[in-house]
Amino acid sequence: MTADIRPATTADVPAVKAVTDAAYRHYIERIGVVPAPLEADHAAEVAAGRVYVTGDPVVGVLVLVPHKDEDHLFLDSIAVHPEAAGRGMGGRLLAFVDARARALGLPEVRLYTNAMMWENQKIYPRYGYELVERRVDGPYDRFHYRKSL
Repeated sequence: MTADIRPATTADVPAVKAVTDAAYRHYIERIGVVPAPLEADHAAEVAAGRVYVTGDPVVGVLVLVPHKDEDHLFLDSIAVHPEAAGRGMGGRLLAFVDARARALGLPEVRLYTNAMMWENQKIYPRYGYELVERRVDGPYDRFHYRKSL
């Protein structure tokens, strides 16, 4: 189910940027600021081993940051190209996140989403995430979630 998800390579950086842009760009007008994933240094994230991709061509992207000192895996970004939406890709990516956290011996996954990205607020609870808090971080009004594994 998650076997086709692999660590991104330097050659994947343009595709990581393209998928992230396609998945997040439409939110700029709605939230009034550029979503953080659009401003990420994709090359640095790939070089750090934090990015995973799926598809040929790439249509799904994950950015995962282990926080072993805090006992959780942080899902920094999940992006599915709009042309691949509605085919279960998001669910497969989220299953991979759980598997990756378990493989790292981390008992929890954490993430946040912008308060204006209401679609995500419906999705994450369906995959076992619970709302922890709403917090403003700089220009971002975010809902923070966690999932115990």
